[in-house]
Amino acid sequence: MSRPRIVIVGAGFAGYRTAQTLSRTARGRAEIVLLNPTDYFLYLPLLPQVAAGILEPRRVTVSLTGTLPHVRLVLGEAGRIDLDAREVHYTGPEGEGGTLSYDRLVLAAGSVNKLLPIPGVAEHAHGFRGLPEALYLRDHVTRQVELAAATDDPERCSSRCTFVVVGAGYTGTEVAAHGQLFTDAQVAKQPMRTGLRPRWILLDIADRVLPELDERLSRTADTVLRERGVDVRMGTSVKEATPDGVLLTDGEFVETRTLVWCVGVRPDPLAESLGLPLERGRLLVDPHLQVPGRPEVFACGDAAAVPDLEKPGSYTPMTAQHAWRQGKVCAHNIAASFGDGERRAYRHKDLGFVVDLGGVKAAANPLGVNLSGVAAGAVTRGYHLAAMPGNRVRVAADWLLDAVLPRQAVQLGLVRSWSVPLDTASPEVARVPGRPEAAGPSAGPSDTGGRPAEARPHGEPAKTRPGGEPARNQPGGEPAKNQPGGEPARNQPTTGTSDVAPPPDQPGPGPDVAPGPVRRTDRFTEGDA
Repeated sequence: MSRPRIVIVGAGFAGYRTAQTLSRTARGRAEIVLLNPTDYFLYLPLLPQVAAGILEPRRVTVSLTGTLPHVRLVLGEAGRIDLDAREVHYTGPEGEGGTLSYDRLVLAAGSVNKLLPIPGVAEHAHGFRGLPEALYLRDHVTRQVELAAATDDPERCSSRCTFVVVGAGYTGTEVAAHGQLFTDAQVAKQPMRTGLRPRWILLDIADRVLPELDERLSRTADTVLRERGVDVRMGTSVKEATPDGVLLTDGEFVETRTLVWCVGVRPDPLAESLGLPLERGRLLVDPHLQVPGRPEVFACGDAAAVPDLEKPGSYTPMTAQHAWRQGKVCAHNIAASFGDGERRAYRHKDLGFVVDLGGVKAAANPLGVNLSGVAAGAVTRGYHLAAMPGNRVRVAADWLLDAVLPRQAVQLGLVRSWSVPLDTASPEVARVPGRPEAAGPSAGPSDTGGRPAEARPHGEPAKTRPGGEPARNQPGGEPAKNQPGGEPARNQPTTGTSDVAPPPDQPGPGPDVAPGPVRRTDRFTEGDA
């Protein structure tokens, strides 16, 4: 008799915890398959420290195969899910299609950047949901400070040294707090010719920083930000974004090359494609995390609307704490569906929150005790070390080195502006030149895996794709030809003047064609006459 197969879609907080708990309780009696675009679990709360140069990127990534030895990892992105046939169709990292059948399905696809209908934002802003976006921001900020330090023009220096963060929630607050320290440290080594200081602006339509938390935590964070020099503007947001800056809702135009979008998240578009009842884009589930009418389907994390039994009539918020706890309950309930144990309803108790503000400062209220300053910083870092499923020693070592050594402010140029568009259903995967389109059994006449065109990794509008906008209009002001210093490569042919035409079987350059390898025509290949 074959073992039942449990397919988990997504390896975020909910998916990873579900797989981890199931691997311990199943004891080989079930096949556990984890479908995820990357081979790591990303510890998202420490991502601002990656952007600020405190932690190396691999410190916040936990190997799935290394920490889940009894779980089979399938690299790919879920597309169409056939609930009647109990099949998940996916697209692999090299464009190949695949299908996974299941006896139990866990939908833990997570969330993506939340977009608002504001002109220019999709073209000129960048989110902060994945590792590629953090790496891009780290390089971009470093580049802007270096270019500003080399100019004698006060206006150009000011625009390059102005960084706008939209959204004063967890992510936006931490990005602004760490960003100000990061740029101040760079300027201390390389002062501006114009005497200017980097300026970080934090915007939100709410009336206070961290509006979802206790007011005392909010006041602590606001005080730290303002003392550090962050320009905190509540009740204000972006009305329009342009290549040269942003127009605010109060009528002021701020010249900047950097717009970081941290206004919140929305459920992964995969949930909408299932045709099941939704609550603001999230799959409706019962307190046992099962989808009504589909007892074999479970959902948890940001993609699920889980009833909050502590607050009847409401749903649990989309936070990492809830996703982590729901993953454990989901695993127990899946085991119970096979006759192993009793089902549990998801209940939670608020144990407090922590907000890392950079340096030794933080805001925290563990078990309802409000802390600030060094004590809050120690509690915050202790909490993160305890919560991480791996890499604890490496993270602690990086923190120690950061305390005694200066940070390495260098730009590697590994992630370009066009490779991390804001409007993407896969913020964890950077766009790659010449990456093949999705294909396989899930692809239909007009889709590449069941997702809406505006939400697919390859379905972004042409204006956000490489080649769709001149380099001067790209967020961050990348120079033409992607040269770090803004100068074209010497002794290289310039685009638009080459007499060499592309091969007849390949499309010419255009707004919808990503840069990629061109097949040589001076050599014969298999099939050539």
